[in-house]
Amino acid sequence: MRNKNLATLLATAIIVLGCQGPAESPSQQTAAATEPALPEGADVASSTITAEHLEAHVARLADNEMEGRGPGSAGDRLARQYLADQMADLGLEPAFEGSWEQKFELVGIDAKAPEKWQFTGDGGELSLSIWDEFIAGSGVQSDESRIDSAELVFVGYGIQAPEFDWDDFKGADLEGKVLLMLNNDPEWDDALFEGEKRLYYGRWDYKYESAARQGAVGAIIIHTTPSAGYPWQVVQTSWTGPQFELPAGDEPRLQVAAWVTEDSARRLAELAGSNLDQLVESARSPDFEPETLGVTTSLQLANTLEQVEAANVGGLLKGAAATGPREVVVYTAHHDHLGVGEPNDQGDTIYNGALDNATGCAAVLTIAKAFTALPAPPIRDVLFLFVAAEEQGLLGSQFYAENPTYPPGRIAANLNIDGANIWGRAADLGSVGFGKSSLDAVVEQAAARQGRTVKPEQFPDRGFFYRSDQFNFAKIGVPAIYLDTGTEFIDRPAGWGKEQIEAWEAVHYHQPSDELEESWNFDGFVEDTQLMLDAGLIVATSPDLPTWHPGDEFEAARLEALAALD
Repeated sequence: MRNKNLATLLATAIIVLGCQGPAESPSQQTAAATEPALPEGADVASSTITAEHLEAHVARLADNEMEGRGPGSAGDRLARQYLADQMADLGLEPAFEGSWEQKFELVGIDAKAPEKWQFTGDGGELSLSIWDEFIAGSGVQSDESRIDSAELVFVGYGIQAPEFDWDDFKGADLEGKVLLMLNNDPEWDDALFEGEKRLYYGRWDYKYESAARQGAVGAIIIHTTPSAGYPWQVVQTSWTGPQFELPAGDEPRLQVAAWVTEDSARRLAELAGSNLDQLVESARSPDFEPETLGVTTSLQLANTLEQVEAANVGGLLKGAAATGPREVVVYTAHHDHLGVGEPNDQGDTIYNGALDNATGCAAVLTIAKAFTALPAPPIRDVLFLFVAAEEQGLLGSQFYAENPTYPPGRIAANLNIDGANIWGRAADLGSVGFGKSSLDAVVEQAAARQGRTVKPEQFPDRGFFYRSDQFNFAKIGVPAIYLDTGTEFIDRPAGWGKEQIEAWEAVHYHQPSDELEESWNFDGFVEDTQLMLDAGLIVATSPDLPTWHPGDEFEAARLEALAALD
C-alpha cells in the first residue's frame, strides 16, 4: 500500500481539516439494529456464495501464472481478462461504454540507490547500508534524482493540522533540506488526533506530501513496527523494484523519499550529538520546532522509467429504476499485487497476493453471482469494480474517482473488500471507520442477521481507512463500508484471533509466502462475503442515500457532490 504519487496534495489538505472525535461504540449508538428489508430471493442468492466458488477464484488469481499481478505485466493482463470473462459469464454489462476496462497510463520508476548512504556531521561520518538499514525511492519521474550536500532537519511528526492547533514546521525555511520525521501521529491523548486511532496525518504518504509542500529535497521516515503497523521486511519488499505512479502534474515533489530503521535513526541522532529518545520526546508537544541536526548528506539515484498500461475492470448490473437519474452502489476490490520481486529465503520471487487481494476479488465475483441470482434486480444499479495499482498507492481507485462513470452525488455507497478471514467463523467483525456515516446501521443490520456483533476497527493504530480504495471514494464524498476480520473466533480461546492475524502479517504480508494454503478455513470468509452481499442489498434497495455523520471529515465533499447535481 504504497503511494509515491504526490498528486493528491490539495485534496488531502482539504480532507484532513475536518477530523472529528472518537467514534462511539455500537453499544453507544441510539439506533438499534433492525431487521433489514431485503428483496425477495435474498436468502437463495446468498446461498450461492460458497467456499468452493471463493477458493476457485483465489486459486486462479493467485496462481504462479499470474506472476503476482504486477501493474502492466503479462500476469496483470491475464488477471484482468479472467475478471472480465467471469463477469461476462454472469451476464453483467461492461461498465465502461461497452468495454470491461477503464484503461490508464502508469509511470514505473525503478530507482537504483548506491550500496551505502553517507552522512557527515561534527561527530564524523556515518554510512548506512541499502536494504538492511535504508530504502530510498525517487520522488520524481526522471532519469535521476539527487540530493546534494543537503542539511538534515528533524521535524517531529511532519504534521500541519490547524484544527488541532498543531504545526511541526513553525514557518521554518526547509527549502532544499532533508527532513527526518516520525511515523504515525500523536497518539497519547484521545482528544488530540483521536488518540491511538491513526488518521491520515499518520500515514507515510501524507508525510512525503507534507515534506514536499515545505520545499524539501528529501524526506526520511523512521520505521518502527508499532508506528508503521508492519515490520521492516514490508518496507524492503514494498518499496523495492519498480514503483508506479500516475503521470506527474505540477504538484510539489521530493527528489528522494526514504525510510530508515530505528537503529539507523539512533545512529544519525548520535552523529548529530543528540539522542533519538530525546528528539522523539521533544516532538510530543505542540510547541515543537524543527531542529537542524548539523548533518549533511548527498545521494544520487539512477532511475529506469517505463510507461505501462493499467486498467480498472468493471461489470454493471442495471437496477430496476424506471424513471429519474440512475444511482449506483459500487463494490470494489483491487486486483493487483506486487508482481515479481526480491526472492525470499526459499528463492521464491512471485508475490502471489492470495489473501491480499485475490480474496477480495473472489468475494466481489461471488457477490456479483449472488446479485444475478435474484429474481429481480434492486432499484439501484450495482457496479462490480476491480481496481488497479492499489499497492502502488490506491492509483486505480484514484483514477476512477477522478473519472467516475456516475456523478459522485449519484454513487450511493462504496463497499470495499481488501483481504478476507481465512481462520474460521468469528462472532464479531470490525467496521473500519465506524462512527463516520449512516452505513454503520447497515453493517449492524447485516451482522444481526448472522447473530454477530459489530465493533469499531480493532486495530485503530493501523489507519486502515486511509490505506485502501474506499479512501478515494470518501474523498469525492461517497460513504463507504470497509470491514475487518473479527477477532472473537468461535470455539477458540480469547486472544487467539488477534494472534493469528498479527502472526500472518508478520510473516506473509507483502511476501512471496502470501499463497493459498490447505490450512485456510473458508467458513468465516463465506459468512463475511454473505454479510457484504446483505449490506449492498440494503443500500441498493433503500429509498434514502447514505450520509456522512454531521461534522465528519468527508461530509463537505458529499454536500458539494450533491449540490453539483442541481
